Amino acid sequence: MALVTSEGASSSSFTHQPNKFDVFLSFKGEDTCFGFIGHLYKALCQRGINTFIDDSLQRGEEISASLLKTIESSRILIIVFSENYASSTWCLDELAKIVECKNTDQLVRPIFYNIDPSEVRNQKGKYGKALSKHEKKLKDNKKLQSWRKALCEAANISGWHYKHDCTEFEFIQEIVEEISNFKLNRMPLFVAQYPIGINSHVEAIILQLEIGSDDVHMLGMYGPGGVGKTTIAKAVYNKILDHFEGSSFLEMLEKGQGHLMALSNYKRYFFVRP
Repeated sequence: MALVTSEGASSSSFTHQPNKFDVFLSFKGEDTCFGFIGHLYKALCQRGINTFIDDSLQRGEEISASLLKTIESSRILIIVFSENYASSTWCLDELAKIVECKNTDQLVRPIFYNIDPSEVRNQKGKYGKALSKHEKKLKDNKKLQSWRKALCEAANISGWHYKHDCTEFEFIQEIVEEISNFKLNRMPLFVAQYPIGINSHVEAIILQLEIGSDDVHMLGMYGPGGVGKTTIAKAVYNKILDHFEGSSFLEMLEKGQGHLMALSNYKRYFFVRP
């Protein structure tokens, strides 16, 4: 079995971590826990979307390592910006981590609930007051700046703004529908019952594809039938699926046609020939 590529091999910063949850919800409990968040969480679960919610109102000053891991291993990260979100250092630490994960291609979406996006973006009103209070208590100005940067960056992401122009139920259904469609478009392929010994081949191919670069890449894999080309191709597809806005895996059943994997937003094409 051999690989043919339109670009030379190079190093890649791509890493993959198995997803524990479909959705991670970041929110200020006192604002939303017994109303909006509770209804959103229930609606997501009813649609079969595995959602993480930390509904403990008693939180310490430091965000736990296990919670950071949960954020890293969730496919979709949703921030519910409410009136008092910025008053919680815990929420702001979650936010900073979520924005960091956005840069590793996890999907991040904000919800603006009873708050205008400009207030979050520019840290005005209650958000400005909350940050001023934190500034007086904090010795670490670097952390404060990271919070400010995260708030600005997150507020500029396309999301949902509840403007009271529909019922809260309708608003939640719109969110759930979009998340459900995203999840359905990201269903992994069945690779093999016992996919032993393919990891090294998969990682070699991912290096060739240079996920995250702006270049167009085309890669072909060929060899005699039965050596595992299609199995490897499916494993690669599953590993890099969440890094693209659109994807498809086309199996050409006629002899000699092979398979084609196409992923859009970065242009990557992967061919398997018998």
